[in-house]
Amino acid sequence: MTRARILAGLPNGLLWAYAVAVFAFLVVPLLVVVPVSFSAGMYLQFPPPGFSLHWYQDYFGDPQWIDATVLSLKIALCVVVLAVGIGSLAALAIVRMPFPGIGLIRMLLMTPLIVPSIVVAIAVYSVYVSFHLIGSFLGIVLAHTILALPFTIVLMIAGFQRIDRRLEEASYTMGASITWTFRHVTLPILRPSLFAAAIFAFIASWDEIIMVIFIGGGAGTTLPLRMFNYLRTEINPTIAAVSTLLLVFAIAVFTAAEGFRLRSASRRSAKRGAA
Repeated sequence: MTRARILAGLPNGLLWAYAVAVFAFLVVPLLVVVPVSFSAGMYLQFPPPGFSLHWYQDYFGDPQWIDATVLSLKIALCVVVLAVGIGSLAALAIVRMPFPGIGLIRMLLMTPLIVPSIVVAIAVYSVYVSFHLIGSFLGIVLAHTILALPFTIVLMIAGFQRIDRRLEEASYTMGASITWTFRHVTLPILRPSLFAAAIFAFIASWDEIIMVIFIGGGAGTTLPLRMFNYLRTEINPTIAAVSTLLLVFAIAVFTAAEGFRLRSASRRSAKRGAA
């Protein structure tokens, strides 16, 4: 019997208890980080001995932390553009232009999602040596794009499969151009998938550390790598302050995504009501 069937057979009370336990297991450790970031102590300790903003001042006043954050942001934004663009074209080809062997190609495109990151990093390093991309900003962006592509392809395939081709054909029949049809018919349907693909591509790049260790070189230190190196030499709450800021940033992004989804749903409901 599968786990899904076992859970489906549980009483509602036990199911809720199971859900709460899993939620607590995942979230409670994150909640410990927040008070530690406001600690007045000199070391990572919980509960904190007092309240202080000293560690946030250390982060914002340290050029190394700021430079690492800005570099990670630049790389992630470039990866979003490349991964969403390439992933959309690949998904369009898979959905609209199927041919023999498309299943194998689709499986190969998912390889970076299945193979361990260190294996991908070794393979990328071997290729980059020939093209002299080790230690370059472009090299990091392309490597992160490789890791983000499977997420964008999966999401965009789902988006293109959700489109009713008859809507586009009706638009063409009424004399609309390809550009107008894409903007007013196709894009509104794809917008949630594009937004989700952009978020996943951003996270895949922002969180990556193994690839940067292998190919980063003189391109600079990204924020995850800076955090990793910092933990090896320091045990003060500055790392907790950085983690708290990242947690707040993640909550803000997903709150914006949920607001975007609800706004899109309300617009679609209003259009159906008007029709």
